[in-house]
Amino acid sequence: MNIFLIGYMGSGKSTIGKQLAKVLGFGFIDLDRYIEQQEGLTVETIFAEKGELYFRKAESKHLKAVLDLNNSVVALGGGTPCYGNNMALIKACENAKSIYLKASIKTLAARLAEAQSTRPLIAHLKTRAELEEFIAKHLFERANYYSLSDVAIAVDDLEIEQIMERLVLKLF
Repeated sequence: MNIFLIGYMGSGKSTIGKQLAKVLGFGFIDLDRYIEQQEGLTVETIFAEKGELYFRKAESKHLKAVLDLNNSVVALGGGTPCYGNNMALIKACENAKSIYLKASIKTLAARLAEAQSTRPLIAHLKTRAELEEFIAKHLFERANYYSLSDVAIAVDDLEIEQIMERLVLKLF
């Protein structure tokens, strides 16, 4: 079985993914880190030097490579399901589950404000209000893709252990 974690940046995909992989005895892949290894550049550098379009094409290419793995937890980038036919590819995987880690605008803004300078899509935003507006717009645009996930789990105000319990109950 493969498990694909979907959600907006800051929703906890990498943190939860590592823990879930450990509990299940699965491998863990953070798609952004995988892309960085394969491309030899950081995501920030790819965005700055080659642009978002290049990144999205590379993202689709590298997603296809990890779809063939087995017993893996894959933390997708926040935009991964929303470009090309990425979500259709994920849904077409046999023996795979997609899980949407759903967080509120306030939760996401609080988490992202701490690491805003390292996130290419939001580094330019100056105020918390701008950040919240940006997140709200993106969540609205991405809602149709995220809602295609097999399972959705609200993560606001939950500790990692609580999220893990809910995940395991939903998966098995």
